[in-house]
Amino acid sequence: MPFGDGDRDAAQAWFLERGLPTALTARNRSRHLLPRSAPGLAGYATIVLALLVVFFVTGSSEVYIDGAPTAAETVVLVVIVLVVPLALVTGRMVSRIQSRRTQSIVSVGAVAVAVGASVFQGGLAELPATIVAVAVVVVATATGVGAVLGWALRLTVTQVSAMGALLVSALPVMLLTVVVFFNGYVWILASTISQARLFLALFFLFAVTAAFIVSSSRSRVRPMLESVGIPDGTEHDLSGTPFAAMPERPSPDPLTRAERVNVVLVMATTQIAHLVVVAICTASIFFTLGLIVLSPELLAKWSGGGPSDGTILGVTLPVPQSLIHMTLILCALTFMYVSARSVGDDEYKRDFLTPLIEDLHTTLVARNRYRV
Repeated sequence: MPFGDGDRDAAQAWFLERGLPTALTARNRSRHLLPRSAPGLAGYATIVLALLVVFFVTGSSEVYIDGAPTAAETVVLVVIVLVVPLALVTGRMVSRIQSRRTQSIVSVGAVAVAVGASVFQGGLAELPATIVAVAVVVVATATGVGAVLGWALRLTVTQVSAMGALLVSALPVMLLTVVVFFNGYVWILASTISQARLFLALFFLFAVTAAFIVSSSRSRVRPMLESVGIPDGTEHDLSGTPFAAMPERPSPDPLTRAERVNVVLVMATTQIAHLVVVAICTASIFFTLGLIVLSPELLAKWSGGGPSDGTILGVTLPVPQSLIHMTLILCALTFMYVSARSVGDDEYKRDFLTPLIEDLHTTLVARNRYRV
């Protein structure tokens, strides 16, 4: 290697931050697992602490809210809504810590907090589930899956402008979903289908759409996969990186099968995260509309007398079960629509896909220099 151990560590960290762990050997991907697992473990500990707050407020691990929520139940609802964004923010803040020693301390502390909170709520019976969750985070870190997901989430947050443009372009689908939303037969379906069947159907739709996105992503990056060299007249700015002073290789090594999968996975995962956020925002509009227009009389007609309380992920809320199911159905339909729309949307290509492909190509150029 043309640089020392410190630069080598910086180069490896750079690849992990860019979502290309396969540029490293399996041994290098497994180095410094404890500090590198800190963001994921801190996010998991945040979720466990949120559940502990719910336990203190309600006196139970189950959440059941009937009718207008009390002050304590309002606190529970706020915690439930904010827990995932708070976990993501916590993980992001921990990832910015520069000291490996500090990150290692955070990892140990997060595991201790998660174990203590879980045992406090459910006794030793909850300990195996906590151990499995911690193991999943560590394994994801070691294999590089966490690096890909982290890069996708960071890019999704930074590309808000492209997300807004795609949300605007998704407005036509709202005309279609309005027809679905005000269709009595769909409401009967939403009120009678079990959550197990609904989640199975949603998973099927998601899998079909994800396969479409993966295929589209592979087509977009195929020229990059076939030739990792720099085309004539093309420049990639690596200033400020550990590879800035390294020369270009005239004949770079071709990408391995794992690296090809990694590139396609980064492209597809980033798009999926981006499009899911757009679908959730669109579905939230209809969820709010349902809260406004669904009177008990109208709900009884549309849902065939379905329950006025709903359960989602074990949490019972004073929201009709049919409205929860309808929101999930609309979210899936919108996700499918915006995924298909993104293929031919010029503005989305310009603002999101083209910069993403350029970033990937720059990462591969750095990989060529790293492999000297």
